[in-house]
Amino acid sequence: MLLCQQTDKFTDEKLVSLVLENHHYYLCLVKRYENKILRYVYRLSSLKREDCEDLVQEIFLKAYKNLNSFSQNLKFSTWLYRIAHNITISNYRKLQARPKEVYENSESSMWDSFLSDLDIVKEVNNQLLNENIWKILDKLPAKYREVLVLRFLEELEYKEISDILRKPVNTVGTLIRRAKKQFVKVLEKEKINLS
Repeated sequence: MLLCQQTDKFTDEKLVSLVLENHHYYLCLVKRYENKILRYVYRLSSLKREDCEDLVQEIFLKAYKNLNSFSQNLKFSTWLYRIAHNITISNYRKLQARPKEVYENSESSMWDSFLSDLDIVKEVNNQLLNENIWKILDKLPAKYREVLVLRFLEELEYKEISDILRKPVNTVGTLIRRAKKQFVKVLEKEKINLS
């Protein structure tokens, strides 16, 4: 713990170089990102917390094994989110054929910017929508759910999303617009069922 306290002001990239010299510094990177990555995996996958924690362990293990291939031209966070994205999507595809439960998340206030962009707040009871956000997200194709989570829950910039998804920034913008439209379609369909 003392080791990580001494490195609080270091950049991620500086920490990576320290890890390459002394593996004990990796704990500092894990501590810095474990909650963010856990939240991202949870939001993207809708898995139980324990399953998400298992995925996060896998993500940090893979990141550690591939740390030598980290390019200093990228932000470490973007590189780590890319690994998290790949592992989470791979896991999602494995589980896609199996029935799964949707777990509600109490962080509904994070959707405010998304909802105001959609201009549907006036039409829909916010409480009803907040209670069913995860149900609606779960019905979206993975590529749309993913960009909505990255943009509106993780609050990443288009460039960071572009690096994580390995898609041009313009494509990310297009995906976000399409995802919003799909969200509205599912929402409209669900309004009938939820009323």
